[in-house]
Amino acid sequence: MSSILSTFHFCRAFSHQRMSLAAYCVICCRRIRTLTPPPKSTTYWRDIRNLIKFTGSLILGGSLFLTYEVLALKKSLTLDTQVVEKEKMKSYIYVHTVSLDKRENYGITYQARKELHKALRKVLATSAKILRGPFADTFSTVDVEDHECAVWLLLRKSQSGDRAARLQAVQEMSETHHWQDYQYRIIAQACDLRTLIGLARSKESDLRFFLPPPPLPSLKEDSSIEEELRQLLASLPQTELDECIQYFTSLALSESSQSLAAQKGGLWCFGGNGLPYAESFGEVPSATVEMFCLEALVKHSEIPTHCDKIEANGGLQLLQRLYQLHKDCPKIQRNIMRIIGNMALNEHLHSTIVRSGWVSILAEAVKSHRIMEASHAARTLANLDRETMQEKYQDGVYVLHPQYRTSQPIKADVLFIHGLMGAAFKTWRQQDSEQVLTEKILEDEASYTTCWPKTWLARDCPALRIISVEYDTSLSDWRTRCPMERKSIAFRSNELLRKLRAAGVGDRPVIWVSHSMGGLLVKKMLLEASKKPEMSTVINNTRGIIFYSVPHHGSHLAEYSVNIRYLLFPSLEVKELSKDSPALKTLQDDFLEFAKDKNFQVLNFVETLPTYIGSMIKLHVVPVESADLGIGDLIPVDVDHLNICKPKKKDAFLYQRTLQFICETLAKDLEN
Repeated sequence: MSSILSTFHFCRAFSHQRMSLAAYCVICCRRIRTLTPPPKSTTYWRDIRNLIKFTGSLILGGSLFLTYEVLALKKSLTLDTQVVEKEKMKSYIYVHTVSLDKRENYGITYQARKELHKALRKVLATSAKILRGPFADTFSTVDVEDHECAVWLLLRKSQSGDRAARLQAVQEMSETHHWQDYQYRIIAQACDLRTLIGLARSKESDLRFFLPPPPLPSLKEDSSIEEELRQLLASLPQTELDECIQYFTSLALSESSQSLAAQKGGLWCFGGNGLPYAESFGEVPSATVEMFCLEALVKHSEIPTHCDKIEANGGLQLLQRLYQLHKDCPKIQRNIMRIIGNMALNEHLHSTIVRSGWVSILAEAVKSHRIMEASHAARTLANLDRETMQEKYQDGVYVLHPQYRTSQPIKADVLFIHGLMGAAFKTWRQQDSEQVLTEKILEDEASYTTCWPKTWLARDCPALRIISVEYDTSLSDWRTRCPMERKSIAFRSNELLRKLRAAGVGDRPVIWVSHSMGGLLVKKMLLEASKKPEMSTVINNTRGIIFYSVPHHGSHLAEYSVNIRYLLFPSLEVKELSKDSPALKTLQDDFLEFAKDKNFQVLNFVETLPTYIGSMIKLHVVPVESADLGIGDLIPVDVDHLNICKPKKKDAFLYQRTLQFICETLAKDLEN
């Protein structure tokens, strides 16, 4: 029984194994059949469908991505033009900054970068020198946009060690008129003192090169400009001064004290030292006091140590405030310009004058159509310009031409010396009435001029330097500006000679043009110069002299003044013009001999009509016989004493004969 059961189990197991094996074989056969390749046509179309699905998805996704990026890029590149213009209005000055992180400053990375930059700069600088590469300077110094390169290249060139390169850079800047406002502002903020002054002395310079003056300090509480001006004057040394400076200072301080008392409730009183200024009775007290203070400051500014005091006590800012306040008062502005011009004679004050903002004021004033304003500004700028100027123009010496830097070679000087009651500008104006003068002053200078040497002569002879001199004179001691001032012709001639020599007179050929007492000064100056070895060039280069009604043998004015001396109280200058003056006779005899020896060319004009002095006095000031020097042509002209040096128009005989004499006398010098 057991054997049968075992046999049964064996057969059952065997049958199961057979069935498993059969199933396994069936599955394997199916797998093998599945792995067999499908028909060729079915595979081809299936691959195409798969490729189309993949490519389509890729193209669709890429298109969507590119569309998004293009829209985003367009949005980021869309600029507001107003924002751009506002950004251009800004100016950026790049300065070297030092990080506060010590690890950055002293780390290995920082040191390595620093040494690498230094080595690279040296290589570029060396290659620039050797190869003279046009862009080497740009790449080795700054990293800016292409359209900014011209600005920064000119700035770098203007600070070059080569003087010719600096001058060329300033000239190129002044001739540039296509820049944007912010580019001019970059130059204004980044240029040095030399460049700024050079631009101010360039005729074509745009005023946008000059920043407005810095804000002025506010006035002290319960104080006024008048009081601060008085305090400035009182702070200056009052000892070891000449009598006239002491007079002007005491006059200004006393009058300002009365004015301040009046402002605080007292009464204004024109008394004491104020009496010599008869015009004070009709003026506003504050303006009068300011004029007194400015007159005193003009005298103080002629002393270098006093200029230092004026600067240290805030005088530059105070004078600037006063200048802006009195835009409608040219007389006050001219006196302020005189003070700044005197201070500019001291080179150590130049940087302070520039920083205080005066150059921008001067750059605008020198372009003024008013000849006096422009000439005062030109004198100050010339004294500041040590790049192209060796001469220094002291108070009373004004250059009428050229008032700017020029490439025109200057080959000779023509000097204009006015006479009694004259001035550096008004003496040489075109003949006309005051009403017509004010009407025509703004018109074309070719038809009317307030100073014919500056307008007509400068155009006809551009190679000349034209200088006009001013000094104080008076007919009567009632009108003298300083009662203690008793200046003789000898004293004035030495004073003027010293100033003119400082201005370089004598370094070129010279022609002297004089009116009335100015001719006596010219004669005395030349005689004095002949006695001083250091002035020998003045004599050697003097080519000729023009005398307009000069009283070589005296004037009737002196005799008339002496006869009514209780009315006029004739001044010392007038007394020296009397016919019996020993000094005048000696001067005439000595100069006549001297002029013949030196073979000076001489031209004499003389009036033939009487002159009205006031409304009651009619006088022939210089008769024909007195105007005859003894050498040179003597030409009578049908005008009075005041108009003998004022041509009616450019083609008038007076001017044309004067021009002919100058051109003929300087013919050889102007040709060379």
